[in-house]
Amino acid sequence: MGRGNKNKRKNSGPSLADKADRHVLYEAAVQCAESEIDFVDQTFQKLSNRQAVKLREDFCGTTNSSCEWVRRRDSNQAYCVDLDPDVLAWGKENHIKKLSDDEQKRINIFTADVMDAVATSMDIVLAMNFSYWIFKDRQTMVRYFRSVYESLVDDGVFFLDSFGGYESFKEMEESTKHDGFTYIWDQSFYNPITGDGRFYIHFKFKDGSSIKKAFTYEWRVWTLPEITEMLTEAGFKAEVYWEGEDEDGEGNGEFEATTDGEADAGWIAYIVAQK
Repeated sequence: MGRGNKNKRKNSGPSLADKADRHVLYEAAVQCAESEIDFVDQTFQKLSNRQAVKLREDFCGTTNSSCEWVRRRDSNQAYCVDLDPDVLAWGKENHIKKLSDDEQKRINIFTADVMDAVATSMDIVLAMNFSYWIFKDRQTMVRYFRSVYESLVDDGVFFLDSFGGYESFKEMEESTKHDGFTYIWDQSFYNPITGDGRFYIHFKFKDGSSIKKAFTYEWRVWTLPEITEMLTEAGFKAEVYWEGEDEDGEGNGEFEATTDGEADAGWIAYIVAQK
């Protein structure tokens, strides 16, 4: 994950970019821990006929989803795994410290490689925000999926997300306005032979300042058939959960298991893999 460069205005004084926190902007623009945990919690209960207790968040970043998990029930425990000590430190200062004393006791932080499977006997493992796409070859990805499989209890469930659509293979930028800033998703590079892609997140502000390359991702763009086939090879039973539409044809935030998807320009889906 790259560090962002803040471009200042020519006039004196700190710009909005200077005063901004890239992690706060990221969470506001692309992450909704509440709805994610809603889906994970409810789907697990439907599949396993019980409530989950132990959740591991791989590539956890700021630990936002794990904090939401421990707030849900007094019995819930979260295990957060990430290689980046800086982002984990940010999460401790900005999320974990805001939890109650009891909630803080039920969240565990590991500065580690997700391949090490540092927390086992999990009910749920998460790999969200397409983070697992850092594994660019099939052998490595299957090895990661198998390590997750071994980390789960007998009725455990592995939750992932994925994006796609014909625009996902296009070098392009997409801007979305938010309260106080504009989020820019930059698909800077794509190699159709290897599937490798380079992606940036930029932020722009009303005073003309910006944070260029606030986040950098070097990923392989995996397709849903490839992902589900690798999960099956690792031992899982994998299903794709596709988002429904409202009356205007826009996503309604409701995801259901299906084998039929729309050939949209861009989509986001969940993959639910049962042990």
